[in-house]
Amino acid sequence: MARKNASDDPLAPVTLAVGQEELLLDRAVREVVAAAKATDPDTDVRDLTPDQLQPGTLAELVSPSLFAERKVVAVRNAQDLSADTVKDVKAYLSSPAEEITLVLLHAGGAKGKGLLDAARKAGAREVACPKMTKPADRLAFVRGEFRTAGRSATPEACQALVDAIGSDLRELASAVTQLVADVEGTIDEAVVGRYYTGRAEASSFTVADRAVEGRTADALEALRWSLSTGVAPVLITSALAQGVRAIGKLSSARGGRPADLARELGMPPWKIDRVRQQMRGWTPDGVAVALRAVAEADAGVKGGGDDPEYALEKAVVTIARAARSRGRA
Repeated sequence: MARKNASDDPLAPVTLAVGQEELLLDRAVREVVAAAKATDPDTDVRDLTPDQLQPGTLAELVSPSLFAERKVVAVRNAQDLSADTVKDVKAYLSSPAEEITLVLLHAGGAKGKGLLDAARKAGAREVACPKMTKPADRLAFVRGEFRTAGRSATPEACQALVDAIGSDLRELASAVTQLVADVEGTIDEAVVGRYYTGRAEASSFTVADRAVEGRTADALEALRWSLSTGVAPVLITSALAQGVRAIGKLSSARGGRPADLARELGMPPWKIDRVRQQMRGWTPDGVAVALRAVAEADAGVKGGGDDPEYALEKAVVTIARAARSRGRA
């Protein structure tokens, strides 16, 4: 979820939402609008893009109303504002108007950094909206969605939902909303499976699980179904890499309780149990072979080969064979 600074007030004169995760950026705007309308139901809301802000436009928008009405002005993609408009915004930051809340949505990075620095220097309330590229971040997001909804979901259920839905935060949030509305009591893995079994079968993590378990036919079937339903090849190589690395990490770790290993390896305890089951049959050489196969597939799906599907099939077969390397020794 979006992270906010310590002095958090949605009605602060200026809110700076920084990042590239569209769902979180939208939520940052909605939070400000909701707070403003709670104070004044007639709040005037303007949601603008850079092409709608010409030099002088901002001054008109933030000029005091004769009726002192509250106003929210949201500026999207603020890093793309023209130089003249940036000057207008910087001038406004030094003396913001009462009853008006300015929301600047900025992608972060080098482009438009002067405006970003100026807003921070002026004491803008900041909401971090980073792109969630890591599975662990998306898992934390799902857990946070359930907590916000006041509902309990098991760790396995949260992971199953991420595995089934993928990287789209809007779809993850929608799935949580649906489960919360439809299901009473604790939401577990079985519930997620009933709702999203088709998606789960097509997920990149299902492909990876079947491959590291040595189930070649099942892994290839899941791969073909996954590709046919539009899962990006790069997500599949990422899942394969995570699956093989987890085997390597756990096989080289000292024995111990799942909770201790979880802290040592940075995995949730339930995943330690799953990987322990998957690692039967693996050898250090097998892990090395599998990692090379993943690297070759990754290069193949990112432009290094002519047939991404073939590159993935080859990797899946190699990984599944490596998973049975101990039995062939």
